[in-house]
Amino acid sequence: MKVLVIGGGGREHVLAHKLNQSELVDQVYAIPGNAAMETVAEVHGEIVETAHDEIVKFAAENGVEWAVVGPEQPLTEGLGDKLREAGVKVFGPGAAAAQIEGSKAFAKHIMEKYGIPTAEYVEVDSKTEALKYVEDCKIPVVLKKDGLAAGKGVIIAMTREEAKDGVEILYPEEEGKVVFEEFLEGEEYSVMTFVNGDYAVPFDTIAQDHKRAYDGDKGPNTGGMGAYCPVPHISQDVLKRTNEEIAQPIAKAMQQEGYPFFGVLYIGAILTEEGPKVIEFNARFGDPEAQVLLTRMESDLMQHILDLEARQPIEFKWKDEAVAGVMLASKGYPGAYEKGVKVSGFNLDGSTFVSGLKKEGDDYVTSGGRVILVIGEGKTVKEAKAEAYKKADAIESDGLFYRRDICDKAIKHEQ
Repeated sequence: MKVLVIGGGGREHVLAHKLNQSELVDQVYAIPGNAAMETVAEVHGEIVETAHDEIVKFAAENGVEWAVVGPEQPLTEGLGDKLREAGVKVFGPGAAAAQIEGSKAFAKHIMEKYGIPTAEYVEVDSKTEALKYVEDCKIPVVLKKDGLAAGKGVIIAMTREEAKDGVEILYPEEEGKVVFEEFLEGEEYSVMTFVNGDYAVPFDTIAQDHKRAYDGDKGPNTGGMGAYCPVPHISQDVLKRTNEEIAQPIAKAMQQEGYPFFGVLYIGAILTEEGPKVIEFNARFGDPEAQVLLTRMESDLMQHILDLEARQPIEFKWKDEAVAGVMLASKGYPGAYEKGVKVSGFNLDGSTFVSGLKKEGDDYVTSGGRVILVIGEGKTVKEAKAEAYKKADAIESDGLFYRRDICDKAIKHEQ
């Protein structure tokens, strides 16, 4: 069959790589893709991911049977709906169901109604109201922009002054919805769950992302600076509870509310003293979690998608090895950064996934904030980390930085 991957980042790179390995798939296309994906897909960078009509036309003209939508923006804007109307099967929800990520308030309302464990929250609709709220709210507090923000719309304010600054950042204008949440203490982890209506099948291995820009979880939130799997210090019992208390109930709730979901639902969870609670839902694979999870996955992703469509049992198979991924980002990210900086010293051998590079002549140069993720594998998380950093240290560029402490929480428990 012919499969089309929508998106041009590292998550889409690993999706194309994984789908290209499937015996069920004859051809992988990527729109817009990136130059590094040309080894695993036919890349069509002339079409942008916001050009929905062009994408639908391309799929029809090229006999695409399945489209796999990577990023959140096309999903919330209804690309999945348009492709389905044109007869293309889509791994990814329609616009109505994608609200689970597109609106923090929508997600909170559903969780509250169906008793799904999450942080207590307050919604505000204006900057004036927000500034008034932070005058005497409990600190620390978490501020979340209601709409999409590419992983950067969350501010964890540890002081009242930081909370006021956060309001200024999230409110460039007077109007707009922001959700304030209680600050939850605990270990964060990511669970990818295949969902078809009220049928939900969580991955039976989890990953842990590193959101803050700098070592020691310091600095601003980013789209993700690295990840690893498995997470040995979070037990299968926790995963079982996450499934029973979050994954199954949210799938059934979405179905019951008239927003049936098809695709992968990302559960960003935190293990509190009271048990697992939801930090956020995403309507697609996490990035960089997808890169480490799909590298560790030995079973056929396309077969899993077909089994999900048919509501058949999904039997995952995983490598015994641990997998670690380290993200190299442009200096200044998630703030302002320079583009066009040369990057070399990496191989496109299935252990390097590109988020923000483009080709200029024979050279690769930076074109985004998060630039390239290198993968390491090993018998333990410690060995996987060492291998990943060996590759990161070999990359040559004046314009990149990366955290040095990816995996350290797990290694502390391994010893």
